[in-house]
Amino acid sequence: MILNLEIVRVDSDYCDYLRQFDNKVAYNKHEKELRPFIGILFEIDNCKYFAPLSSPKPKHRKMKNMIDFFKIKDGELGAVNFNNMIPVTNKNYTLVDLNKETLTIAELKYQKLLKEQLNWLNAHYRQVKNKSFKLYQLYNSGKLADNMKSRCCNFKLLEEKCLEYNKVKW
Repeated sequence: MILNLEIVRVDSDYCDYLRQFDNKVAYNKHEKELRPFIGILFEIDNCKYFAPLSSPKPKHRKMKNMIDFFKIKDGELGAVNFNNMIPVTNKNYTLVDLNKETLTIAELKYQKLLKEQLNWLNAHYRQVKNKSFKLYQLYNSGKLADNMKSRCCNFKLLEEKCLEYNKVKW
């Protein structure tokens, strides 16, 4: 059983592949090349899921926590976008080393933010896991409101495409 979340970077080629089938898969290249995805949220049928982090924005403080959106420290540290969570295997991501030496002040500041986000999320692990699992179940059972469903990735379809991608690629 996984008890700690990890900060990871999902392979941009893998995201591009999934986006062919679901346009709600988040972008993580070009200007957002370094945007990491928060680590393992839950496993269902041996399928790992990751959800993208959002850096802090003024709007986060005003937004409400929803089943598909979870503010980190009341929005002070950003948010987790569960609606954009995607299935992955160990081959589709790399761990982000939060202890490596940084070269610039901006990198140091970003590294500090990631550490704070990770610490807060791990302290609230049960909420993170329950929220992601509930969204997954409601979406797949057809019990999610249409306006919320329209913001979410198609989890089951992406699970199939994840398996196909990893069979062909590896």
